[in-house]
Amino acid sequence: MDASGWRLALVRLTRRLWFRLAAFAGGAVAVALLAGAAGSWPTAVLDVDLGQGAVRTLLQILATSMLAVTTFSLTVMVSAYATAATVSTPRATQLLVQDQTSQHALATFLGAFVYSIVGIAALSTGYYGEEGRIVLYAGTLVVIAIVVLTLLRWIQHLVDFGRMSDVLDRVERAACDAATDAALHPHLGGAAPVAVPPQAWAVTAAEPGVVTHLDMAALSAAADASAVRVHVLVRAGASVARGEELARVEGPRADDVADAVRGAFLVERHRTYDQDPRLGLVALGEIGSRALSPSTNDPGTAIEALNAIQRVLTAALTTEPDPDTAHPHVHVPSVPLADLVEDGIRPIARDGAALVEVGLRVQRVLGGLLGIAEPEDAAVLREASRRAERRATARLDDPRDLELVSRASARARGEAA
Repeated sequence: MDASGWRLALVRLTRRLWFRLAAFAGGAVAVALLAGAAGSWPTAVLDVDLGQGAVRTLLQILATSMLAVTTFSLTVMVSAYATAATVSTPRATQLLVQDQTSQHALATFLGAFVYSIVGIAALSTGYYGEEGRIVLYAGTLVVIAIVVLTLLRWIQHLVDFGRMSDVLDRVERAACDAATDAALHPHLGGAAPVAVPPQAWAVTAAEPGVVTHLDMAALSAAADASAVRVHVLVRAGASVARGEELARVEGPRADDVADAVRGAFLVERHRTYDQDPRLGLVALGEIGSRALSPSTNDPGTAIEALNAIQRVLTAALTTEPDPDTAHPHVHVPSVPLADLVEDGIRPIARDGAALVEVGLRVQRVLGGLLGIAEPEDAAVLREASRRAERRATARLDDPRDLELVSRASARARGEAA
C-alpha cells in the first residue's frame, strides 16, 4: 500500500466510532494509573489530607452517572440513525455515523466511566499513596468539568441531530464538497480521455461491487514504472461485475502491471461520498422523492431538496478546473453534468409532476442554473427543463396550473411563452 492508500485508510479509521471510543478509554486508563506514579510534588503544591473515601465517593458517583449517560446517548444516536433512514434516505446514515460531535460526546462519557472504574479498582488495592490520591482527586475534578461541558454541548446538539433539516444540510455539504472537487479536478489529476487503441489490453475486476476510490498515485506509479499508458473506464460510484473492465493499458502486457492497476481500484459493497459526486445528488433526489410519496405528502421538503441541489450544482458549475496535470499517463473520464442533473432533479420532477408548486420550483432551479452555465452545459439543462415540462403537462389537470408551468419552463430556457 502506497502513501495515498495509507492516508485513505487513516482517514476512514478516524471516522469510525469505535476508534474514538477506544482512544478516549485508553487515555482514561493511562491517566488513572499514572496518578499512582506521582512523586512528592503534589503534597508540596497542595497540602491537604485526602482519605481514600473522599476520592472513592466522587468516582462512584461518576461511574454510576456516566454508565447511564453513555447508554442514553448511544440509544439516542441509534434512534437518530433509524429515523433518518426512514424519513429521508438510508444514504444519509453514514454521514450521521461520522458526526464528530456525537462521537466526541459518546467517547467522553465512556472515557469518564472507564476512568472512574479504573480509579475505584486501584483504590481498592491500595495502589495510590497520599500523593497519588491528590493527583487522582484533581484529575477527577477535571474529568467532571469536561463531562459537564460536553454534556451541555451534547444537549444543544440533540436539538437538531437527525432532523430533516440536519440531514439535508449534511448531505448537501457532502455533495457540495464532492462536486466541487470533481469540478476542480475533472480527471482526478490525470489527463483527459482519448481514443483507446485497439491493441490496449484490459484490466478486469476481481470481485463484484462498487468502485469507491481510485488511487491516482498508484496508477501513475504503475504507468511510469512500466512505461505504459492507463485508460480508466470507470470512476468511483460505478457498479462492476466480476470480470468487467476497469481500465485498459496501452503498452506491453505484464502481470505485475495488471495487479498494480487493479489494486488502485477500491471495490467495496457500498458507495461512499468522498470521490463520488453523484451519490450526494442521488441522496438529495431520494429525500425529495420520498417526501412526495402519498404516505408523506410533504412538498416543502421536496422544495428544500431542490434548493440544496441548486446550490450543489451551482458550486460545480462555477468552480474553475485546475489546469495542472499531475498524472499525464493516466486518462480519466470526467463526470458528465447530465448525470448530476438526472441524479438530483429527475426523481423530484417525476414524483412531483402532479404538484404545480414542485413543477414551478424545478423550472426555477433549472433557469437559475442556465444563467451561469457554459454553452455546452446549457443544452443539458434545457433538455432537463423540457422533460420536466412534459411530465407536468401529462399529470396536471387544471388549465391554470398547466399555463404556469409552461410559462416557467419557457422563462427558464429563455424562450417565448
